[in-house]
Amino acid sequence: MYPLVDTGLLAERGFPVEPFAEAILDAGARLLQLRHKSPYTRGDFAVALRLAALCESAGALFVVNDRVDIARLAGAALHLGQDDLPAPAARKLLGPAAPIGLSTHNETQLRAAAAEPVDYLALGPFFPTASKHNPGPVLGAAEFARLRGLTSLPLVAIGGITRANALEAVAAGAGSVAVISDLIPGELTPRAVRARTEEWLQLLKT
Repeated sequence: MYPLVDTGLLAERGFPVEPFAEAILDAGARLLQLRHKSPYTRGDFAVALRLAALCESAGALFVVNDRVDIARLAGAALHLGQDDLPAPAARKLLGPAAPIGLSTHNETQLRAAAAEPVDYLALGPFFPTASKHNPGPVLGAAEFARLRGLTSLPLVAIGGITRANALEAVAAGAGSVAVISDLIPGELTPRAVRARTEEWLQLLKT
């Protein structure tokens, strides 16, 4: 399970980032990505540092989306998109030890990633998604499975993953599934978020 804390979605619901992240970690997640697509304010940076501390206390890997500067300052891993800083430059700034992931969306990008200094790849959208503006064409299970054979790197399925379809992505070769919207329950409370995360963790054990 690769849970993403999307600050934009949480802001729409009027729910603070830290209790949401803490509930996910309390449920047993050992990986957490901060997805903040707006410009960082001083307050946003402070939140990132507090999430880094929560992850450290929980023994979880903390990943920052897009921003190599924030990742470096927070002592975090980094996840890059195709339009972000090139992976070699990010590696130079973060050093050899920090995990770096890279999103890919088709065969050309996946093959090119073989030459990049990254530790894992994300591939998708697997299903239709509303969490990303202008997503690429939906891959589906058959195409994902074909592309899975083109890389030896760990592969995260991204795009439209829910509890109802996650095992389809796993069956197609995903080593992990990225979860955004389906982490946010209708009744948004820390207890509900923890329960939802526990559902996810149990599902992926089967």
